[in-house]
Amino acid sequence: MGYYDDNDNDRYQRPKRSKGGSFISGLVGVIIGALLVMIAFPSLGNVFNRSSDQQTSVENAQNSQNNITGKSVSLDVTTDVTKAVQKAEKAVVGIANIQSQGFWSQQGQGKSEHETGSGSGVIYKKANGKAFIVTNNHVVEGADQLEVTLYNGKKLSARLLGSDVWTDLAVVEVDGKDVTTVAQFGDSDKLKLGEPVIAIGNPLGENFAGSVTQGIVSGVNRTVPMDLNNDGLEDWEAEVLQTDAAINPGNSGGALINVSGQVVGINSMKIAQEAVEGIGFSIPIKSAEPVINDLEKYGKIRRPAMGVTLQNVSDVPAYHQQETLRLPKGVTQGIMIESVSPGSPAAKAGMQEMDVIFELDGHKVNNILELRKYLYTNKKPGDSMKVKFYRQGKEKEATLKLTNESRL
Repeated sequence: MGYYDDNDNDRYQRPKRSKGGSFISGLVGVIIGALLVMIAFPSLGNVFNRSSDQQTSVENAQNSQNNITGKSVSLDVTTDVTKAVQKAEKAVVGIANIQSQGFWSQQGQGKSEHETGSGSGVIYKKANGKAFIVTNNHVVEGADQLEVTLYNGKKLSARLLGSDVWTDLAVVEVDGKDVTTVAQFGDSDKLKLGEPVIAIGNPLGENFAGSVTQGIVSGVNRTVPMDLNNDGLEDWEAEVLQTDAAINPGNSGGALINVSGQVVGINSMKIAQEAVEGIGFSIPIKSAEPVINDLEKYGKIRRPAMGVTLQNVSDVPAYHQQETLRLPKGVTQGIMIESVSPGSPAAKAGMQEMDVIFELDGHKVNNILELRKYLYTNKKPGDSMKVKFYRQGKEKEATLKLTNESRL
């Protein structure tokens, strides 16, 4: 029998259920639903497992990063540069210039000797128990004694065989017993702009012995004016190679090598100005070789000579150019003969004081530097040379048979 209620909208009430029964039936429904999902989509279980594994992997990776330890790695680097250096480095030596201070030395101990300068050298030959080293003239100039330091630190007494101020080259000799490496000369005439080169020497002395610097050939056939007697006038133009490989005091006389380890130049000088960087010069080995051979064999260079003393016409006042020399109008350059040595090639050819030379073998010469350059570069003692000159305004020609300057 139903129950009556005053509520017209809900005329009948349903019987009430217990709370415990509702919860159990709900729980059973959830479990049955979960089982049905797992049966229908079995891969979902793997997703949950993978997520758990990934989280574990991340944690392990973070722990590994916190425990990283460094390892020492040993490299054996071999390049063309290292091979070239290994080939030539033992042939480069240090040279100490030792001079006497005289009787009244600073220490008051009488005559003493001290090192006044140092440079480098290159062993280029070993024969008859001797080793021969080329270096710069300015490295050995004025020395009372010379001392050579080999690559291994061994010191040897050296003897100067010969030197030449014009080319700034010198050759010294040492006992060859301890010499193990001789440098190989290359062909400096074949060097190209931008070609890699390496300078080896002793910058600043023994503390930096065997230093190696690398650069390129910055210029070929360069000329550098030289004032050899410090009179403020140019006496010579040195033909050099230009490089940006560092050449510092003490590098003088050392080797400039190519990537084959061949010597292509003898390091000589650099431009030392505050605003200048990376301009060094080296004597090309091709032009140095004949000088080296003469210095080794004769102790000096056998240069041709005319037997005259000279003065540049440009240094003669304009009045004397016209009234004394009587040069043709417009001629303001040439080389005036100041004096002629008796019995000299010039004297035998009939040349006289105040003759003005302007041509040698068809080559125009405007000053002493150009005359000397042509003579020393193109002629040898015994060669003949045609000379054109003005005498009292008239053009004349003579043929000289050149002699060795040491005989004058």
